[in-house]
Amino acid sequence: MATRLDKLARARLYFVCDATPALHDPELLLDRALCGGVDIVQLRDHDASDDALLAAAPIFRAAADRHDALFILNDRPDLVAAAKADGVHVGQDDTPVAAARAAAGEDAIVGLSSHRPEQLAAALAADGPSRPDYISIGPVWATPTKPGRPAAGLDYVRHAAAHAGDLPWFAIGGIDATNIGEVAAAGASRVVVVRALRDVSDPQGAARGLLAALSSPAGAAAP
Repeated sequence: MATRLDKLARARLYFVCDATPALHDPELLLDRALCGGVDIVQLRDHDASDDALLAAAPIFRAAADRHDALFILNDRPDLVAAAKADGVHVGQDDTPVAAARAAAGEDAIVGLSSHRPEQLAAALAADGPSRPDYISIGPVWATPTKPGRPAAGLDYVRHAAAHAGDLPWFAIGGIDATNIGEVAAAGASRVVVVRALRDVSDPQGAARGLLAALSSPAGAAAP
């Protein structure tokens, strides 16, 4: 059976979703996205109470299990065990990686957001429990899911492609079917998306199109 880190190493498409997406039943949405090739699902809902997060977690956990995918919880290492998540994702201003790992469990995956080259350099220089298992690079474009966060641009994607080494990294921020080819051309082989799957009528087809575009950097996502 593949370990969590094995699954992370092969992951290419990472879907971040809130507990109650407006356009779809969450179970159906996750299943369709995972059928389309999503490798990681993250439960991120800053407006949800602890009870609401833990009520939504079994839906994410079960969907991930059905498709041999990973389930990550956003910004709540203290709830990882109760949510039965595979790990946690934290931001630069959230719980430090080592503390998040201690709270989530030594076998938990810990991911870290980054927004500029020096933050990537710090992650690469870290070791032991302080080293993240993966890092996100962005936002490539400004996005309403992160209001006030300026775009890091494609230059940061190119920087990560040149300098990240063996640390898995995912481009994130405003990525969808219209621009994923640009991200792939800049060197990304893994991406995180939100609205590109959450807010479309056919999440399965959209996921397949995004993966096709990652494999063909010069082209656009397949319809």
